[in-house]
Amino acid sequence: MDYDFEDIIYTVDGGVATITINRPSKLNAVTAQSLQEIEVALDDAGKDPSVGVVVLTGSGEKSFCAGADVSWQKAGKMGRTGAAMYSPPYMQIVRCPKPVIARVNGYAIGGGNHFAYFCDFTIAAEHAVFGQSEPRVAYPASGPVVNYVARIVGHKRARELWMLGRRYSAKEMMEWGLVNAVVPMAELDAEVERWCDELLSVSPTCLKVYKASFVEEFEDLLGQADLLRRWLVPPEFWETEQKEGTSAFLEKRKADYSRFRKGPNTGEG
Repeated sequence: MDYDFEDIIYTVDGGVATITINRPSKLNAVTAQSLQEIEVALDDAGKDPSVGVVVLTGSGEKSFCAGADVSWQKAGKMGRTGAAMYSPPYMQIVRCPKPVIARVNGYAIGGGNHFAYFCDFTIAAEHAVFGQSEPRVAYPASGPVVNYVARIVGHKRARELWMLGRRYSAKEMMEWGLVNAVVPMAELDAEVERWCDELLSVSPTCLKVYKASFVEEFEDLLGQADLLRRWLVPPEFWETEQKEGTSAFLEKRKADYSRFRKGPNTGEG
């Protein structure tokens, strides 16, 4: 493949394509460039006849992916421009004809958690932490990135995950049904290899058909990506509520959203 990657490492070995987000100093948080590179690698893996399984992971032992790089968001490169600047390749993971395994080696927060639940299988180290950051930094995601997880863990759990922004252990996420296996970090590579070997031992055509069948089951969710956000988010949001969320995160303080709830229905304002 003729492509110079900067934010990821892409390798193919023994029928397994591995995509590694390589921004450890940022906890493998991603920018638009990172996501574009992941998309290119996924496309190549899907088309490569020598590849039977794809593994998505992050560099180091601290973080799988900490979501969007908030400093990049603060610079105005994410937000109101929406999908034009920030188009996570979740649908490409879903539609890749090869099974995709998330090798979760640490924090899987925000977009990292999305990667974990959009992949076909999720294998996590015991110290991995999962959760959504969006409600805490005032980023109103919408469409399948939100509602697809309800098909994985059920509506009550999905609403808890998205509306509260809590953190969960790998063991808790396995109990919820978001994770397939949890092992000590020292055993993570061996466990992922075992799953890859099993998948490589069965019919690739069957896997392709099964995966397409699962995609068909939630086809009604696709194509909604930015629709609800355009309907429900007022224009001033990005310079008020969203700015407070991002600034609070970067300043390591608790965001204060109380003033955005004031109005005639509360007796204030």
